[in-house]
Amino acid sequence: MRELAELNEEQFNAVTTIHGPVMIIAGPGSGKTRVLTYRIAYLMKNDVDAFRIMALTFTNKSSAEMRERIAQIVGSEAKNLYMGTFHSVFARILRVEAHRMGYPNNFTIYDPDDCKSLLKTIIKEEGLNDKIYKPATVFYKISSAKNALIDAYAYKENPDLVADDESAGKPKIADLFQKYQDRCFKAGAMDFDDLILKMYELLSKFPDVLYKYQKRFSHMLIDEFQDTNYAQYKIVKLLAAQHENVCVVGDDAQSIYAFRGATIDNILSFEKDYPDLKIFKLEQNYRSTESIVEAANDIIKFNKGQLPKKIWTDIKGGEKIKVFKTASDSDEARVVADSIFDQKMRHHLVHSEFAILYRTNAQSRSFEEALRKLNIPYKIYGGLSFYQRKEVKDFISYLRVVVNPNDEEALKRIINYPTRGIGNTTIDRLLVAANEHDLPLWHVVEHPEIIDDSQMRAKTAVKNFALMMKSFRTMLKTKNAYEIAEYIGKQTGLIEDLYKDKTAEGISRFENIQELLNGIKEYTVGEPIEYAEDEVKPENDLAAYLQQISLLTDIEDKDETKERVKLMTIHSAKGLEFSSVFVVGLEENLFPSIMAMNSREDLEEERRLFYVAVTRAKRFLTLSYALTRYKFGQLNYCDESRFIEEISEEHKQFFGQKEKPKPEQKSFFGDDENSKWYLSKQYQKKETIAPKPAFEQPAQLTKINAAAKSTASIL
Repeated sequence: MRELAELNEEQFNAVTTIHGPVMIIAGPGSGKTRVLTYRIAYLMKNDVDAFRIMALTFTNKSSAEMRERIAQIVGSEAKNLYMGTFHSVFARILRVEAHRMGYPNNFTIYDPDDCKSLLKTIIKEEGLNDKIYKPATVFYKISSAKNALIDAYAYKENPDLVADDESAGKPKIADLFQKYQDRCFKAGAMDFDDLILKMYELLSKFPDVLYKYQKRFSHMLIDEFQDTNYAQYKIVKLLAAQHENVCVVGDDAQSIYAFRGATIDNILSFEKDYPDLKIFKLEQNYRSTESIVEAANDIIKFNKGQLPKKIWTDIKGGEKIKVFKTASDSDEARVVADSIFDQKMRHHLVHSEFAILYRTNAQSRSFEEALRKLNIPYKIYGGLSFYQRKEVKDFISYLRVVVNPNDEEALKRIINYPTRGIGNTTIDRLLVAANEHDLPLWHVVEHPEIIDDSQMRAKTAVKNFALMMKSFRTMLKTKNAYEIAEYIGKQTGLIEDLYKDKTAEGISRFENIQELLNGIKEYTVGEPIEYAEDEVKPENDLAAYLQQISLLTDIEDKDETKERVKLMTIHSAKGLEFSSVFVVGLEENLFPSIMAMNSREDLEEERRLFYVAVTRAKRFLTLSYALTRYKFGQLNYCDESRFIEEISEEHKQFFGQKEKPKPEQKSFFGDDENSKWYLSKQYQKKETIAPKPAFEQPAQLTKINAAAKSTASIL
C-alpha cells in the first residue's frame, strides 16, 4: 500500500498492527481519520473480507467520508463494510433478528419528536398534569435509563429510582415508562435508544445470535471511543470477545459528552479489559502553531484523570495567544468583531476562516449584534440565530402585542402560551369571527361575546388573557422596556414554565430568556438612540427597543455560498478547525460553568472542553472575558476564568480595559436572595443508585446522575 509512505512512524505502527486489541490515542490535529481509514484499507489489502469488518463512528458524515477514502484505495469492495454509526449498524442487524424479540423485521424507528408526541398522548390519557410531567422531561428520563441498560421493568422494580421520582414530585415516571415501552412494542416501533438497548438484549438473551455475530466480525474499529456510553461499550465487548481484534481510536482529553451519557471511564479503563492491549500515541499535531499546542498542553496537565501524552508540532513559533479583558459583555463582542475585521485585512483571511466559540447558545446575541454593526456576515453553526429561537420569539411576541395589540401573528403565538385553556378550536373560532366581522383579532379577544356560541367554554379564559395584556399596556408610559419585560416574564408564567424544565434543552431555553432580558437591560441603561428630524420617534421605550431589534431580525442574507464567520458552541466545534478562533466568555461560573463546580470529574470535563476549543485554532487564538455581565437582571462582577491562569505566561499577551462602576440592580426574581435560591435549585446535582440492568446481574450497583451520565461498574 503506497499510502503508508505518507505516515509517520507511530501512525504506521498503528495502521499495520492488525491482530489483537489496539488503542490509538489520537491528539488533536494528529491525523486520526487518516490512520483509521488506512487501517481499514490495510486490513482489506491483507485479505480480511470487508463483510467481516465492523467500523463504528458517531456521525453519518464521518462514516461516509471514510468509506469514500477507503474506496479510493481498495475500490468498490468498500461498499461491503459494516460501517456507520452505532445506531445505523445495529439497526441493520436488528432488521434481521428483531423477530426473536417479538418485533417485526420492518419495525419503525421513532425519532425524538415521535417519542415526545407519543408520551404527550399517554400523559393526557392518564389524566396527568403535563406541566409536571412534561413530555420532554419524561423522555429524557427514559433515555437516560436505557443508556444505562435499564428497561421499564427494571426501572419500576428499583426502589431507589422510584423514590427519587417521588421526591421530585413525579411518582408516575415508572408507569409512564412502562406504558411508553408497551405502546412502542405494540406499534412495532423502536426509538433511537432502543437500537442500543435491544441490540444488547439480543446478544445477551440469544447465545446463538451472539456466537453468529462474534464469528461474523473478525475485526472491529470504534472511532471517538471517548464518547461511547456504558451500553455501547458493553455491546462492543460482547461482539469482540471471540477474536479480540478490536481497535479503539480516541482522545481522553477530548471527552466532552458526559451530558449525553458518554463516560470517559471506557477509554481510561480499556487496558483492564484487554491486558494484551497495544497502545499507540499520535502526539504530533499537524494543525496548530507551537504557541497554541504548548498552551493546550499547559491546560490539560491540570486534569488528574487522563492518559499521559505530550502533544508537539513542527510548526514553530506563531503569535502569542491574545487575552482581552473587557468592561462588559457588549464591549467583549465589540472587541471581537473589531479584531475579526482587523485580522481579515492584515492577514488576508476570508470570513469562513474565523470562528467564535462560546459555552452556551445564549451568548451568541451580543456577538451577532456586534458583527451586524460592522457588516460582517456570519452564520450560527448547529443552531438558530438568537432571535429566531422559539422561546425568544415567544417572549418578544408578548412585547409586540403590548406595543401593538393588532399584531395578529404575535397574538396567535402567545394567546395560549403558557397554556391557559385556550385551545386550537377556540382560536379558530376567534379567527373566523374576526374575518366575518372584518375586525382585528385583538378586538374579538377583547370582546369574545361577539361569537354567538354558548358551547365555547374558553370565553372566560380569553377575557382573562385580554385583561392581563391590557394591564401590561398601562405600563408603557411609566416603565422602561426592561421593567415591562421583567413584569411580563413573571406574570405570564413564561419564565417559571421554562425554569421547571430541567432537561439540557430546557436549561438552554431558560438561559436564552435570561440573555434576552440581559439584552433589554443593557438597552435601557445604554446611550439613547438619536433620531433624525424626518424620522418618527417611537411612542415609548419598549417600542424603541422592538424597533432596534427588528433591524437585527429582518436582515437575512439569502446567499448561502457567501463566506461567513462561524458562531457556535464548543460542543458543536469538535472535529473542526479554523485559522483564527475566538473563545469568549471565559469567566468563572460561565466557563467553567457553575454546574461543573460540584465535583472534580465535572470540572475536568469543563477543562477538556476548553482544551477542545483551544485546539480548534490553526494560526491565531484569542481569549476574552468581561468584568461585568448581566445575570438574572442584575449587573454582576465577573472573575477571570481559572483556565486562562493555567496557560503559561510566555504564551499569552494581555489587553485590558477599565472596569465599570457597579450599579445596584435587582434580579427579575425580585431580589438577590431569590437569585441565590434559583442558583442553588438550578445547579444542585443528585446522584441516584441505578437499578440492575434488565438482562445481566452486576457485581455492584451502578450510579447514573440526573443529567443522563451513565457511569457503571464492570459487570
